[in-house]
Amino acid sequence: MSEIITPNKTIVDPKGKVVVAKEESKQENKPTQLPEVKGYRILCAVPSVEDTFESGIIKAEKTRHIEEHSTVVLFVMKMGDMAYADKERFPTGPWCKEGDFVITRAYSGTRIKIHGREFRIINDDTVEAVVDDPRGYERA
Repeated sequence: MSEIITPNKTIVDPKGKVVVAKEESKQENKPTQLPEVKGYRILCAVPSVEDTFESGIIKAEKTRHIEEHSTVVLFVMKMGDMAYADKERFPTGPWCKEGDFVITRAYSGTRIKIHGREFRIINDDTVEAVVDDPRGYERA
């Protein structure tokens, strides 16, 4: 989980900074705009899962699938128009912002795929922590 490729083919590092723009894919005619999230929802991208273990052994496709679906680290792409607006529930303000890596519970949110890439739509109160560098975080 050292980088993430956003829907517009830009690669960002763990802090959300643009590393390099990828060349245009073969899906030129397909829209790459993310859906507009409404209310107190947050649209998050699921970071890519490594193909190998630290030892160098290649992971089975089923292992990668489980790791991707059960991840606790997400990348915040878009915030709903009412996210963190409730001053009684969030008196100190928003818990995260666009471009943050956040920790949530495993399997949380509504899973969707856009052009083969998995995203989650979560509630604003689902965010449990913000991390600067998501590498090394995994479900226990």
